[in-house]
Amino acid sequence: MSGGRRAAGFLSVLLCASGILHLARPETFDGIVPRALPGPARAYTYASGVAEFGVTGLLAAPRTRHLGGIAAMALFVAVFPANLQMAYDARGARPQKRAIALGRLPLQGVLIAQAWHVATAGDRG
Repeated sequence: MSGGRRAAGFLSVLLCASGILHLARPETFDGIVPRALPGPARAYTYASGVAEFGVTGLLAAPRTRHLGGIAAMALFVAVFPANLQMAYDARGARPQKRAIALGRLPLQGVLIAQAWHVATAGDRG
C-alpha cells in the first residue's frame, strides 16, 4: 500500500470516527465553537460532523481521493478556530486539560500535511 493510500485510510478512519462523535455527542463539541460565529453552536457541530462524513467518502474512493485530500485540508483549516477556542478556554484549567488543548494546535498542522500528501500522492487506486 502506498503512502498516499495509507494516509487516506488513516484520515478516513479519523474523520469517520470524529463525524460519529459530532453527531452522537454534539454537546462535547458545542463548547469549542468560537463564540464569534453567528447562530447556534449546535448547527456548527452538526455541520462539521456531516462534512467529516463527506470528506471520509471522498478519501475512501480512489477516483475522488485527490479531491478528498483537498477537502480534508480545507476542513482542517476550517475547524482550526475551534482548536484555538479550546486552547483559549483552557488557560485556567488543570494542566492535563491545558496540555490536551494546546497539543491539538500542532496536531492540526500534522493532519493538514497528511491531507496534502493524499492530495499530491498521485495514487488513485
